[in-house]
Amino acid sequence: MRESAGMPPKDRHLSRRGARTSRTVVTLRNGASFGGETVVLCAGPCSVESEEQIEATAAGVAASGAAVLRGGAFKPRTSPYAFQGLGRKGLEWLRNAADRHRLAVVTEVLDPRHVEMVAEYADMLQIGARNMQNFALLREAGLARKPVLLKRGFAATVDEWLMAAEYVLVEGNPHVVLCERGVRSFDSATRNLLDLAVVPLLAELTHLPVIVDPSHGTGLARLVEPMSLAAIAAGADGLLVEVHPEPAGAASDGAQSLTLEQFASLASRLSDVAAAAGRRAGTARLAV
Repeated sequence: MRESAGMPPKDRHLSRRGARTSRTVVTLRNGASFGGETVVLCAGPCSVESEEQIEATAAGVAASGAAVLRGGAFKPRTSPYAFQGLGRKGLEWLRNAADRHRLAVVTEVLDPRHVEMVAEYADMLQIGARNMQNFALLREAGLARKPVLLKRGFAATVDEWLMAAEYVLVEGNPHVVLCERGVRSFDSATRNLLDLAVVPLLAELTHLPVIVDPSHGTGLARLVEPMSLAAIAAGADGLLVEVHPEPAGAASDGAQSLTLEQFASLASRLSDVAAAAGRRAGTARLAV
């Protein structure tokens, strides 16, 4: 089948495996590297709610081996009346807590006009599922030159996902990590359908690192640990897990958030699975 006019062959796309002779490794300033031998743990609450909340979470996840603190300061919500995040104040608390515990920061940016501000505080810019095909935002994130965590859209095909990555790469930013977070299905038993088959598939198709978000992928805290272990067994380069000191009181996504104790249990079990897959869990954190 001939390629469309003006469209280069797939093996010439910047995201495709044939575009590089080696796999991409994306390294953050604290030493956390996606795509190398180490499985990277990114953990934290769905939303930054208070300085005390994010400090307690940062301390807990760092003690269990996480290298990256996640948390939303700007939240895309289905309802305009739901909690939308704390904005710059949330970013400040997130950055300060991460620095105290030698963690890197990944947080979502929703608006091209906010990219510069979010990049002041974040080590990695997250493009969420709702914005996977917000092409203006993708281009702006590419221009920021910060590493980008690109989540798969609710109903995106693999080709659509990789083409979204092209928008970042074509702006001269090679530091893209893909994140599988589940797709919508007909079955409401779980929040989404976590597509773990895509992990080894992407290893064939792209040189970019791939991590998995089992929290959004299932929507149920009790399923996060088994699906995390399965993701690493399938070859994922890391995990993005929602963790909250008191999930029952969370402003958003409490049902899928692990307690600090549950996250510690997950981290302790991860080493054996990672080793069986030829990897190691955890990372040495440098001073930030």
